[in-house]
Amino acid sequence: MSAVFTSLPRPVGQGDTTADNAFATPAAADAPIRPEVEFELAPYTAAPMERALPWTQRLRQNTLLRRAAILALLALLWEALARWTDNDLLLPTFGATAAAFAEGLASGELLEKAGISLGLLLQGYVLGIAAAFALTALAASTRFGRDLLSTLTAMFNPLPAIALLPLALLWFGLGRQSLLFVLVHAVLWPLALATHAGFQNVPEVLRMAGRNYGLTGLRLVVHVLIPSALPSILSGLRIAWAFAWRTLIAAELVFGATSGQGGLGWYVFQNRNELYTDRVFAGLACVIVIGLVIENLVFSTLERVTVRRWGVQR
Repeated sequence: MSAVFTSLPRPVGQGDTTADNAFATPAAADAPIRPEVEFELAPYTAAPMERALPWTQRLRQNTLLRRAAILALLALLWEALARWTDNDLLLPTFGATAAAFAEGLASGELLEKAGISLGLLLQGYVLGIAAAFALTALAASTRFGRDLLSTLTAMFNPLPAIALLPLALLWFGLGRQSLLFVLVHAVLWPLALATHAGFQNVPEVLRMAGRNYGLTGLRLVVHVLIPSALPSILSGLRIAWAFAWRTLIAAELVFGATSGQGGLGWYVFQNRNELYTDRVFAGLACVIVIGLVIENLVFSTLERVTVRRWGVQR
C-alpha cells in the first residue's frame, strides 16, 4: 500500500518565506475580513431568580434553634419524669427548679457563689497553664525535659485531682491553697500532654526554617512551635478547663467553705443537708450554665478568630 503526497500551492507575496507559508492557501490569503458584530445581552435582573428555601428548611439549618429544641425536649422529659415519680424530695419538677434558680439569681446568692468559684478557678487555671507551658517548653528544648515530662505525666495524669485533697489539707491547711493545689494538678497534666503532642506534630520543615533564622530554645518554641501547634493547645485548654471546673465543684462539696466563703459546690452541699432539693438542682443548673457559656463564648470564639480563620481547623 503506497502513500500519495501532494503539495499545496504557496501564494507569492512580498516578504513571504517558506516557513511562514508552508500551510497557506490562495483561498485563505484572499478571504474577506468580516465586520465586527455586537450582540446586546439582556440585563441580569431579567433572568429568573432562584427560589428561596422554605422557612422550615431555614429553621432546620439554624444551629441555635436546633440546640434550643434539644434543651426544650430535655426539659419536657424532666417534667414528665418528675410528675411520674411525684416526690419533690427525690426529683423536683423543672418548674420548681426554674423557680428556685430565679429566686437564687434575684437574691444574689447564686451569683455570689458563682463568683467565688470562678475567681478561685481562674487562679488555679492560670497557674496550671504557666506550669504546663514551662514543662513542655523544657521538653521541646532538651532531651532531659522530654524524659521528665513523659515520666511525670505517666505517674500523675491517671491520678484524680480530688484524691489529692486529703494531702492538700494536711500540707496547706483549711484555706485557698489546698484548692489551688488540686486545681493546678487538674490543669497541668492534660494541657502538658496536648501541648507536647502538638509540638511533636510540627513539620520538620518549619523547625528547620526557624533554625535558619537563628531561633533556638525558647525563641523557637514561642515563634514556631506554639503557632504551629495551636489547635492541639486549644484542645488541651478546653479539656483542662473541664477537668478544673468539675474538680473544683467536687472539692467544694468535700472541703466546704474556704476562709468562711463557699462556692457553688458548697451551695449544693449545704442545701442538700437542709433537704432543699430544688435548690440543689438549681445549683447544678448554674454549674451547667456556666460551662455552656464558657464553651460557646470563650473557646468557640477563640477557635473562630484563630485556627478556623487561618484554615487550620474546620
